[in-house]
Amino acid sequence: MKRNIDNDLRYVHEEYPSECTSVLIGKHMTSDGSMIAARSEDWNAMLAKNLKIYQDTDHGPDKFEARDSPFRCDLPAKALGYTALEPYHLPGHWGSAGFNSAGVGMSATESIFSNDNALKADPLEEEGIAENSVYNIVLPYVNTARGGVERLGELIEKYGVAEGFGIAFVDSKEIWYLETACGHRWLACRIPDDKYFVTGNQSRFREYDPKDKDNFMACNDLIEFAKNNLLYDHNVEDFDFHTAYARDIKLDTTYNYPRVWGLQAMFSPSIKNDVTKNTFPVFAHADKKLSLADVKQAFRFHYQGTEHDPYLHSNPKEKYRPVSIFRTTQTHILQVRQELPDAIGKINYVALGMAALAPFIPFYQGMTAYIDEFTKGTDCSSHDSAYWKFRKVQALGMVNFNRYAPIIQEVYNKWEEETAQRQKEMEGRYMTIHKTQPLYAKDLVQEFSENVMRSVLKVTDELIEDLFTRLTADIQAEYRFAGA
Repeated sequence: MKRNIDNDLRYVHEEYPSECTSVLIGKHMTSDGSMIAARSEDWNAMLAKNLKIYQDTDHGPDKFEARDSPFRCDLPAKALGYTALEPYHLPGHWGSAGFNSAGVGMSATESIFSNDNALKADPLEEEGIAENSVYNIVLPYVNTARGGVERLGELIEKYGVAEGFGIAFVDSKEIWYLETACGHRWLACRIPDDKYFVTGNQSRFREYDPKDKDNFMACNDLIEFAKNNLLYDHNVEDFDFHTAYARDIKLDTTYNYPRVWGLQAMFSPSIKNDVTKNTFPVFAHADKKLSLADVKQAFRFHYQGTEHDPYLHSNPKEKYRPVSIFRTTQTHILQVRQELPDAIGKINYVALGMAALAPFIPFYQGMTAYIDEFTKGTDCSSHDSAYWKFRKVQALGMVNFNRYAPIIQEVYNKWEEETAQRQKEMEGRYMTIHKTQPLYAKDLVQEFSENVMRSVLKVTDELIEDLFTRLTADIQAEYRFAGA
């Protein structure tokens, strides 16, 4: 029986900003030669994320109609299948992250903001493309990362945008990232193979060379429009995308700068950045090649070991905004290992909820279905929802972070290590049979994936009971009232 929560939980659908942190890494900057496009989505902890697989079709919907904005657009009838991480109340919207059946990965969206002068010259469109729509109107219709940029760019120019955003695309060859400039303008850059890129809710691009078609794509009049509307002084300075189009205000110095500063300090200690100044390199070299574990650590970052750690100091008013926050709904790491078949070479590692207190679960491109628990979840906690199982652990952990977080992290770290070893074993078997026994190889990936999902839920159920036991003992000890 569903509880009547309208009066007791009025905050369930309270408006929270959808804000994120993104990390993109070129193939020569990773320890295993893979490419990585990753992002955390910070929104409202009460809104469950459900996992969805869409199938290839020649008879898809001919029109997209946003459920929570006035945006509408026509769609091609032929659509590729793709995976999505959807908010429970907006099916077919906010797909967030995944791969399509052509092997293109997409992460959407990173909220960013244009400056007032740029918006005065080219305003946002109230009925334009909003962040809720981007993923589902682009990923099913592209065959390459570059093609994703081209389609999205065309849509931006045709319909305009209702808000600013950054989007990542990855395929077996390259990674691209697109930033909106204002209502109808945009710039995309290819991530250098030997560098990484980090951003947090702020446009980061600066350089643009319209003659370099290998590394840049943009609307045709990006520089000319900036000149004509005096968005920068072209008589005394070179074109700088950030200067011309991006917002840079006092809020950014504590909300956005520290995340870029912190992650670049983690990956590149040799870079001496000033957290108060937006002089961070756009694309940076790591001091050592980055592993998958390094990326996971980045999304679990909350200024550990410093005075700015809000959890260590039980300080929800900390002025430096961490990467890992409680209202994160999901974090994904799209990893492309181009030397392997797509079925096992393209993986989406997903942490549901707050990454600092959650496991990263590998979802292979070759999967055909999720177990039921990963497709269920609403705005009320329920025992049959994977999202809410992880949320229970995180809520208990936040009751006393310093006491319970180490317990949670130890359990999940052990599970991740064991799962990584099982992945290697499964992938080895897959490689020996996928050419001669393709159907068996396909079943192997699905069976492995189902076992992984059941395993992480079993570990999580056990962890919930352990934490409740510890919390009960702690409360009893604090409120003893045992007499003389």
